Amino acid sequence: MSSIATNLQELQQKIAVAAEQAQRAPASVQLLAVSKTFGPSAVLEAVRAGQRAFGENYLQEALDKIDAVAALAPEVVLQWHFIGPIQSNKTRPIAERFDWVHSVDREKVARRLSEQRPAALAPLNICLQVNISGEASKSGLSPEELPQVAAQVARLPGLRLRGLMAIPEATDDVARQHAAFAAVRALYDRCRADGLALDTLSMGMSADMSAAIAEGATIVRIGSAIFGHRSIQPIRS
Repeated sequence: MSSIATNLQELQQKIAVAAEQAQRAPASVQLLAVSKTFGPSAVLEAVRAGQRAFGENYLQEALDKIDAVAALAPEVVLQWHFIGPIQSNKTRPIAERFDWVHSVDREKVARRLSEQRPAALAPLNICLQVNISGEASKSGLSPEELPQVAAQVARLPGLRLRGLMAIPEATDDVARQHAAFAAVRALYDRCRADGLALDTLSMGMSADMSAAIAEGATIVRIGSAIFGHRSIQPIRS
């Protein structure tokens, strides 16, 4: 068994334990393998181990990788998630090539994705990114502006607003991890109470996955714990 396969197996076990401790079904938490900066061969190792959902941050790297993996394993249907910052002038390939976008942080970007999503494809699954810790260095909607933007995005054709994504301020303090994720969950619950049919909380990475699952995460985004140490520069081809 490859190291990637072993890592995936161990992560699924950790997810199952965290879910059961939270009195949730393990199947209610999806593992999103963050493959940014890793090449097609690493993705294929994960695919051979049963992984089907992959997250990418860098657009050109992602497009090259999607094509390479499709050429090498055309029989496998994969789910590609864009999780990085979005420049409004680069929305078209995201709308055309991805199944999910987790990092929508303004109505303008959502509107462009809506206009550019090919009609022949299923609606593009959208999460709105929330800057839950108020960090100036991070993208995301403030909690105050979220309800209005969520209502606007939910009405756009070609999109399906699924939920919220957050990257709280990094901390080893488990209580603070729980508090941040609970705040995201409260915003999610408010949106649902406002009539939005949300079903997704994309939150939690390697260091805080258990706290995120305890507070309701339905997608956890894990990279280095699957693929190993990450290089600084994205893979270009």
